[in-house]
Amino acid sequence: MTLMSIVSFIAALVITDPAAPPMRTVHVAGSGVDMLNTIIVHSHEPTAAGFVQTSTETVELHGDLNGRVLYHVTSVFDFVKGTLVNTGDQVYSGTVAGSAPALIHDDQFRFEVNLNTGAEAGQVFLLNHLAGPKVRCTLAVIGTGSNADGNPTFDYTGECTFRGQ
Repeated sequence: MTLMSIVSFIAALVITDPAAPPMRTVHVAGSGVDMLNTIIVHSHEPTAAGFVQTSTETVELHGDLNGRVLYHVTSVFDFVKGTLVNTGDQVYSGTVAGSAPALIHDDQFRFEVNLNTGAEAGQVFLLNHLAGPKVRCTLAVIGTGSNADGNPTFDYTGECTFRGQ
């Protein structure tokens, strides 16, 4: 047997192994609130076009994902371009489509805000399992305005894949 045929044989065993945990993908949707009224600002540095701020914030999620997000965010405000870009690290704690509570980390999220129109959009990549069910979620987020307290609101849609126990 060649090395390639051995690798193919092993891959076939793993893929068809009836003892392997089943994978299941579900479509998810819901809404959320970014709790800006509880923000903790760690730094605020001026730039030629605006400023860069680091902070800790929380988000409440409702719908198929029901829980909270704690995120350490770097916010780049560019008033010349009229943009705000948020990146950093976040951890989701809650249920996914009725599951047991999960804890999932994301270090790839990106949210963009048009400061002139208020339009908000972003991507979330909850891929790094920390505790609970082994689930990975990718979400698209669209801003929907603000609530009565002035906190940004949004809707999310996406997919979550349960990877067994």
